Amino acid sequence: MKKILLVLAILTITISCDTEKARKQVDSFRAEKSKTAINEVLDAWHKAAADANFDEYFSKMTDDAIFIGTDATENWKNEAFKTFSKPYFDKGKAWSFTALERNVFLSEYGDIAWFDELLDTQMELCRGSGVLKKVGDTWKISHYVLSIAIPNDNVPEVIKLKKENDSILKSAY
Repeated sequence: MKKILLVLAILTITISCDTEKARKQVDSFRAEKSKTAINEVLDAWHKAAADANFDEYFSKMTDDAIFIGTDATENWKNEAFKTFSKPYFDKGKAWSFTALERNVFLSEYGDIAWFDELLDTQMELCRGSGVLKKVGDTWKISHYVLSIAIPNDNVPEVIKLKKENDSILKSAY
């Protein structure tokens, strides 16, 4: 009887370990599949802007998305960002961003992701970062922040360029 209980205990432990290993493999596969889908969404979003495809560009964003641009005044809710962007798209050329590097991270439950990317743009190197959420089976951008990458050695020059405009903006607060 003791031998049977020992064999059952070993089988239970073995099955439990195999189940945990299988679960981790499935989770890893799902995470990689999500990261691939997220990269595809972000690449298609950037391409839609470069192609001046307004509808395709905004289809990649949630209805309540936020876009924060490089200017201190650019904190756009989706509808306002559409209004601001439409004339650029209508001219046949919005903006062109190509990701040189991207890091994607997933929440524990796999329904929220955040990322950062180094971009080649018409403004030279920029950084983008943001948040995506899963809407049904589709990843959508819900928050995006664009910033111009400034070498640390050039920051004093940039501060001088910004000082007057920044003081005007700060006085509004």
